[in-house]
Amino acid sequence: MSSLQPVRGTHDLLPDDARRHRWVNDRARGVAARFGYQEIETPIFEFTEVFKRTLGDVSDIVTKEMYTFTDRGGEQLTLRPEATASVARALVSGGLAQHLPLKFFYQGPMFRYERPQKGRLRQFHQIGIELLGVPGPEGDVEVIGCGYAILKALGFADRITLEINSLGDAASRQAYRARLVEFFRAHEAKLSADSKERLGRNPLRILDSKDESDRRIVAEAPLFGDFLNAESRAFFGAVTDGLETLGVPYRLNPRLVRGLDYYCHTAFEFTTESLGAQGTVMGGGRYDGLVETMGGPPTPGCGWAAGVERLAMMLDDLPPPPRPVAVLPVGAEAAKPALRLSAELRDAGFSVELGYGGNLGKRLKRADRLKASVALILGEDELKRGVVTLRDLDSGAQEDVALGALKDRLAPYR
Repeated sequence: MSSLQPVRGTHDLLPDDARRHRWVNDRARGVAARFGYQEIETPIFEFTEVFKRTLGDVSDIVTKEMYTFTDRGGEQLTLRPEATASVARALVSGGLAQHLPLKFFYQGPMFRYERPQKGRLRQFHQIGIELLGVPGPEGDVEVIGCGYAILKALGFADRITLEINSLGDAASRQAYRARLVEFFRAHEAKLSADSKERLGRNPLRILDSKDESDRRIVAEAPLFGDFLNAESRAFFGAVTDGLETLGVPYRLNPRLVRGLDYYCHTAFEFTTESLGAQGTVMGGGRYDGLVETMGGPPTPGCGWAAGVERLAMMLDDLPPPPRPVAVLPVGAEAAKPALRLSAELRDAGFSVELGYGGNLGKRLKRADRLKASVALILGEDELKRGVVTLRDLDSGAQEDVALGALKDRLAPYR
């Protein structure tokens, strides 16, 4: 394959795609800000240890999907496969724990080496929020409520379903883990090699296995909900009550799990049938043990991430971008005045295309291709009279407008 092609699993965001991405990001950022979330931007690459500590040495992401390399200084670095670990690292390395609670919104590219498919690329983009320092169920309710508000602002309220489950507290998790080990030991011979290895280290990760044989076994595995103690049930009840108060519809999904040890209590996903097999558009949960895993103080946390590519694919047709005003100089004498006029109109808030090269007919055709609303023709005669010829490119109507009155006359075209 030619080296001048984009790398497999990446693509160029050409203007139409970029506009859809920006639409998603801007609306998400605006809604998150109304919930009090401030934007954070972490580096695209981190020391590999950041992700090995949080995602685990035997997770698929670490063993199969991370883009890891050694730099010229001999440091092992990894392109971030997700942002939550980076935000937790920023909390620890930046000494931010003294300022809790903290509320962060992020957006940007992530990287995973996996088979490219619809809505899932090797360089992909995510938006997400992280709420750090709130231990109670009100934090889970707010995080889910913010996600729902963003999806609603994008016009997806009738196309998404919130699926939710409880993973319980540490005591519930320990009881469930013991029963899960017992269950998987009885089926060990049929487990994949990866799951056999996980059985000794972290059996919960078997629940996330993508192996078809494993998935058939997992379908018969005991459910988390059967091992929740009274405290965990009360926590989850407060979350569902809060969602009902907010008017956020949900569906209980007892098979929804998170395989990593630091996840607890609420796990959730917003899913859709609009994208075929790739149905999850936003997913998250509570991760009270994450910051401590990073070497920081015990810090409760809750958050979610959403794929921008998938959200952009779900968008209906967007409103067209503002139509520009075309400034068309005719003759060498008009070049500088046209340049000054373009600058003045841009300063006044107009989108302006300055027509270069070719005769007037070609410049008018180019203005049409750019979907300009109006053309301002400035030639030797117009310069002498202190006017421009204004041509409405939809109706073809044409008139002379004094330069001093031009901005007011253009108001309908803004």
